[in-house]
Amino acid sequence: MKTPRPVRTRVKICGITRPQDAAVAVQYGADAIGLVFYDKSPRAVDVEQAQQIVKQIPAFVSTVALFVNADPGYIKQVLNTVNIDLIQFHGDETAEECGLYSKRYIKAVRMHDDMDLHQQCQRYVNASALLVDSYHPGIAGGTGAVFDWGRIPGDLGLPLILAGGLQAENIRQAVDEVKPYAVDVSSGVEFDKGLKDEALINAFMRGIDSDN
Repeated sequence: MKTPRPVRTRVKICGITRPQDAAVAVQYGADAIGLVFYDKSPRAVDVEQAQQIVKQIPAFVSTVALFVNADPGYIKQVLNTVNIDLIQFHGDETAEECGLYSKRYIKAVRMHDDMDLHQQCQRYVNASALLVDSYHPGIAGGTGAVFDWGRIPGDLGLPLILAGGLQAENIRQAVDEVKPYAVDVSSGVEFDKGLKDEALINAFMRGIDSDN
């Protein structure tokens, strides 16, 4: 079944590490902010940082916690201490592992050469969305690299979130070609890893608005 494109493309700004960046993301219309709980990432946050960031998130903006092959005990600790709306699993988690937490989840997949997105949608049928990101060996995400959008079929059974190298300069083309339910941006709105730039966020959101 083809998932219809929404009237407005949703936006998640991921890798937020400072409360002021969360506030700016919300100011310019982001629908969700992403918190990275993965210590190998330059955008990683701890529980205390996350609690301070979440204080900046008003009603109707979602908070997403990103994990990569994390220990279940750590995931539960985060969920018990930080106000999280959705989990994003960005590693090799099985569908069974993703469903352990009584919380809606997004499953991220990386577009290596033999990736079958139809198969992934069937595997993670209970996911709230499938996030499609660029592939780079040994790096879970946030590479700033674009993959071939033509590899994404138009008849996926889950809402599609497009990630990977998105920025103000290519976001309109990305939405035109892929017609995703939502887009996910991190490095494309940064002046340094984990540090968001207000002007870049503004330009990115203007690019989204100009396409709808």
